[in-house]
Amino acid sequence: MTVVALGADHAGFPLKEDLKTWLITHGYDVVDLGTQSAESVDYPDFAVGVGSAITAGKADRGVLVCGTGIGMAMAANKVPGIRAAACTDAFGARMSREHNDANILALGARITARDAAIEILEIWLEAEFAGGRHARRVEKIAALDHARELESPDAQAR
Repeated sequence: MTVVALGADHAGFPLKEDLKTWLITHGYDVVDLGTQSAESVDYPDFAVGVGSAITAGKADRGVLVCGTGIGMAMAANKVPGIRAAACTDAFGARMSREHNDANILALGARITARDAAIEILEIWLEAEFAGGRHARRVEKIAALDHARELESPDAQAR
């Protein structure tokens, strides 16, 4: 059973709720990491929460929703091991999985209609990483996480 962690800011809250309902009715286990209302919050907190759930093994994939999906993707990609893709259409969603092995899908509630978001989500969840020549590239992305860790002041103090 695939476990999907969800996170949203205030702008993404209503769409997150719709996506959660769709996921549950289609047999996915859902970990809802908030927000739980349309009250203003800071999206990086939820991006890090979902990213951390994935890297800790508490979820297989994640979905983040904010106004555009861009801020969520930027913040989530700061978590080592996360490959978040802000997608606005089904083709981009499929390619983010097949070519980039994206483990977080970021959606924009202000730019993507509910039905389109559900279609994007469904395609993203069904797509599998193609491996092959793409695996080499994903490994290079992962190496960037390690290089960043080596450059951190904490690592230099060790």
